[in-house]
Amino acid sequence: MPNTSNSPQEKTPAPAIRAYLGGSFDPVHNGHLEVAMSVYQHLLPIAEQKQRPLHVSLLPNARSPFKTQSTDANHRLTMLKLATENTPIHINELELWQAPPVYTIDSVRTLRQQYPNDSLIFIMGMDGAHSLDKWKDGLRLTDYVNLWVFNRQSGPNMSDGISEKFTDSIISSENNTATTQDIATLQSQLPLSLQPHIIDSPIELLTPTIQRSTNSLNSNNTDPTSPDPNNTDLKNANQGRIYIDPRPITAVSSTQIREQLQKLDDQTNKMPVAQRQIASIASINDIISNTESNPLAKWLNPAVYQYIIAHQLYSAAQFR
Repeated sequence: MPNTSNSPQEKTPAPAIRAYLGGSFDPVHNGHLEVAMSVYQHLLPIAEQKQRPLHVSLLPNARSPFKTQSTDANHRLTMLKLATENTPIHINELELWQAPPVYTIDSVRTLRQQYPNDSLIFIMGMDGAHSLDKWKDGLRLTDYVNLWVFNRQSGPNMSDGISEKFTDSIISSENNTATTQDIATLQSQLPLSLQPHIIDSPIELLTPTIQRSTNSLNSNNTDPTSPDPNNTDLKNANQGRIYIDPRPITAVSSTQIREQLQKLDDQTNKMPVAQRQIASIASINDIISNTESNPLAKWLNPAVYQYIIAHQLYSAAQFR
């Protein structure tokens, strides 16, 4: 006879593991997917062992805070769907349709409201993590989520706290080990108040911290910089840790890709009209065959590149 028990305990699903990589994705490139897939591959055996659902998502924002405008959200969303097709990576549209500016602290608070019992992980680079004290309520991100920080030392200065995201790196296949001294150096780059939250293994991002949960519920705390006691329903035992991934990564930015497209634009504009279509077809073939003749071949998914061509994005005159 089948088990038809209505016990609430038996029906309660295991809490999910949810990790988010945010950015403008303008355009999305292979570096984004490499980082998201790395987190997914690290967490998958843990999730399977614990029988917990795993979701790793790209979190596109409405507009980069570092530009006056971004490519239309519909275009960026379509490119994200093309890039993540046939992968386990999801797309979360929480920020995409909001009016800028969108602050990271507001997004992680909303995610905690939506998933109060799940393990939430926010992915970023060390270049952003070491300046969290300059973000809007950046030191309070760990009130709502854990942080997975990659060893990224180069890139733009993210210091205004508006949708700061780790978006422009790819994991290096060389020198992928780090010494104890390297790790200590990375840890020292975090703001002092966050350093006690550093842990040694990703699995610790998923282990409840009862003591922290209890402390966060202290309604007698009157420190204005501490978590609001009125928001204690958001707090649970699955946030507050920071894992520093010591593997070195090589930076590549969407800005650099747009600049490369503009260079191709300039070169093609100098060609006779009859040759422009041929040049366009050649560049598409370069991407598809991943040849070295086109530097974009290493970074762009062929479907994304063809979408850029078809919709005349990034001022590429040869695509018009």
